[in-house]
Amino acid sequence: MNPIDLSIFVFYVIGLLAFGYYFHRKNQGGDDYYVGGRNMNSVHIGLSVVATDVGGGFSIGLGGLGFVMGISGSWMLFTGLVGAWMAAVFLIPKVKSNPVFDKAYTFPEIFKHYYSARVALVAGIISAIGYAGFTSSQLLAGAKLADGTFANLDLNTALLIMGVVAVVYTVMGGLKAVIYTDTIQWTILMFGLIFVGIPISYSAIGGMEAIRNTVAPEMLGLTNLTWQDAVYWGVSIVPIWFVGMTLYQRIYASRDEKTAKRAWYLAGLFEWPVMAFMGVLLGLFARVAADQGMFDYLGAADISDTDPETGLPMLLRTVLPVGFMGVMMAAYFSAILSTADSCLVASSGNVVSDIIGHFRDMNHESLQFLRYSQIVTLIIGTFALLLAYAMENVLDLMLYSYSFMVSGLFVPVIGALYWKRSTPQGAMTAMILGGGTTVLLQAGFENLPFGLDPNAFGITVSALSFIIVSYLTYKQV
Repeated sequence: MNPIDLSIFVFYVIGLLAFGYYFHRKNQGGDDYYVGGRNMNSVHIGLSVVATDVGGGFSIGLGGLGFVMGISGSWMLFTGLVGAWMAAVFLIPKVKSNPVFDKAYTFPEIFKHYYSARVALVAGIISAIGYAGFTSSQLLAGAKLADGTFANLDLNTALLIMGVVAVVYTVMGGLKAVIYTDTIQWTILMFGLIFVGIPISYSAIGGMEAIRNTVAPEMLGLTNLTWQDAVYWGVSIVPIWFVGMTLYQRIYASRDEKTAKRAWYLAGLFEWPVMAFMGVLLGLFARVAADQGMFDYLGAADISDTDPETGLPMLLRTVLPVGFMGVMMAAYFSAILSTADSCLVASSGNVVSDIIGHFRDMNHESLQFLRYSQIVTLIIGTFALLLAYAMENVLDLMLYSYSFMVSGLFVPVIGALYWKRSTPQGAMTAMILGGGTTVLLQAGFENLPFGLDPNAFGITVSALSFIIVSYLTYKQV
């Protein structure tokens, strides 16, 4: 990387850490650290929601889908639009209109109110593990971005650098810093893609004529996917909008119900079509560049030598002029950090409030609680970094983490909000059997019936066990 680009990138990282330190000094307790003071507006919340949900992991993952599938990969984020708008209609009114949750910090507090403290404890454990894994996927995404961009930087070293910056920043700033910087980071990414990354890449590969002459025709349409792909994305991503700890934190952080709903509608539109098509287009451009031999100098002389998820950073490294490269790297690093820091705060909140808080009372507004939370965040961040070293594929790690949470938590939360016969026993059974089924199938079975993803079976088992056990244990008052 040119010294000018490197200087831009380093200056951005230093500024980011300084911002985190500023909020480190401003934060006074749990309200600031975990729910942003509960007075955020819809623009900040909406941009933070989409930055967290899409972020760099999906940005790099979308590039990989565009590289392999073409434009049809954009359907993955259509599920994000559906999930966001469904949550705005069916979830947010239930949460924001109930005064019980005016002082809530975490998603499992929903279960504590409707079911029992034991059910909330198990939900907290599932959510904490899932978000620790999701944090790992973002650190891996950042490492792949840096590895594909910086000469003489190997993946493991890049992972260490990315992990240290993300964890230190999050430990210091908490959710308020995360939300404010998400707004800035997402704006940088949007402008960077629209005005720099896409037009320059499009021109460099030779425009539409070169694209049509290089890739298969089906990669330029919207039907290059299987129904199993659609089911997989649907059951993995839509439900996360109802069980995502990062999303509940932002519902709690919103000033009121109207603010939260506007934010969710805004986030859905940014997910699809805006980010969805920009992400897969850049991945498609990278595929064309690889076929044209533009990556030969990087040791990727054949298409099989190119990791689909590193095709995008390799493209940007190849085509962007001096100065623009630093801006785009800062933009993608911003997107990655937007998700990593949010997921790390979420996992920390689950551990501190739902797991440790189950066994001992804590004053959430005390400075001692704040320092305690920062220590837990540091520990989880270190664990997430170690997990990232053991994984290779960003999108797989993200969707595994999604599936683990969704299969256990989605059915019980819908039951809590909309089914009067729901019982704690039914919720506990659904969480254990649903999540356990998904993990078991992911670990030990490759060929499942109809080619479906394990999560489809996990949610089915969760729903059946929830209904049956709730009927058997429900007592008519």
